[in-house]
Amino acid sequence: MKTIINKFTKATNVSASKSILLATLFSISFIACDKDDNPIAPPVNEEELITTVKVTLTNGTNVVTLTSKDLDGPNQPVLTVVGTLIANTTYDGVVELLDETKNPVDIVSEEIEESEEEKREHQFFYNLTGLTGSTVYSDFDSNGNPIGLNFSYTTGAASTGSFTITLRHLPIKTAAGVASGDITNAGGSTDAQATFNDLVIQ
Repeated sequence: MKTIINKFTKATNVSASKSILLATLFSISFIACDKDDNPIAPPVNEEELITTVKVTLTNGTNVVTLTSKDLDGPNQPVLTVVGTLIANTTYDGVVELLDETKNPVDIVSEEIEESEEEKREHQFFYNLTGLTGSTVYSDFDSNGNPIGLNFSYTTGAASTGSFTITLRHLPIKTAAGVASGDITNAGGSTDAQATFNDLVIQ
């Protein structure tokens, strides 16, 4: 079973929390000629680093990107917001989790995207504080419950506030409000959390 280990513990101004680790459990069997002298090795844990959380919001040619990048671990992540959110507009949202220490860059969010088990075990939540509008899930697991790698964000009137993204591992997806994006009853553990403060809707 693959799990995601949280390293996001802090938020900064126009900021996200620390980078996270996506831990993947691989079962590796070493088979030798003499099975008595060379027993099967136990499973090995291989941890996959996530340096970057990127959210892309698109409406036609209007593209807004929110990025949290931490390439060196102990320091605060570098936060960037590119583009302008427009009032009363619906954006298609996509979340990417990256390891930019590798060449080519490793898109670690594909671990969730390509595995039905991972889809069932994870859910993103989006919280708006001060910002107007609402979010709606666009992707679902095999049980019909939301995942959140893809979503839509419809802005309201002009406003300023924060946008928080939280990834939960093993949430209770059938609990009250969870399917609509309310994290209150979700339970599970927080694998990642990024908060972008002082966002502006014009």
